[in-house]
Amino acid sequence: MITHSSLLMAMESGLDVTKARPYQVLANEIGQSESEVIRTISILKNEGKIKRFGLIVKNRNCGYLHNAMVTFNLPLVDVDKIAIKISAYPFVKLCYQRESLPEWPYNLYCMIHGKSRTVVEEQIEQILSELGLSKEKVKILFSSRCFKQKGASYY
Repeated sequence: MITHSSLLMAMESGLDVTKARPYQVLANEIGQSESEVIRTISILKNEGKIKRFGLIVKNRNCGYLHNAMVTFNLPLVDVDKIAIKISAYPFVKLCYQRESLPEWPYNLYCMIHGKSRTVVEEQIEQILSELGLSKEKVKILFSSRCFKQKGASYY
């Protein structure tokens, strides 16, 4: 029988999605059957021990070299409504709320990846214009380099 900890530790380095049967590769690593690995992953997800299970796309390797974190300083009563609208744009890759701080008053964040800085700037302008958001309440932070992209660590 497969132990949850051995499976989670094996999964930390990710699945080789270039293989036709990545779960079989993982199963071979831990000496189990492919069906047992899939069943155990399902159990771990149902128990909430695995919250998310998906790919990490290395944007720069795909040609998306220009990345902007757009931060908004919004009244709390507007955050949910505006976040739903921002999230609907196909070029917005994530959108989330954070508590604002006195030294950093921004409470809504979204990430946009693009193949050119001009395109990303145009997409940001589209959001601001279409949603009637003031440029004074927005801070745009372009990435200058990528430090790491990896999946969850359970240990």
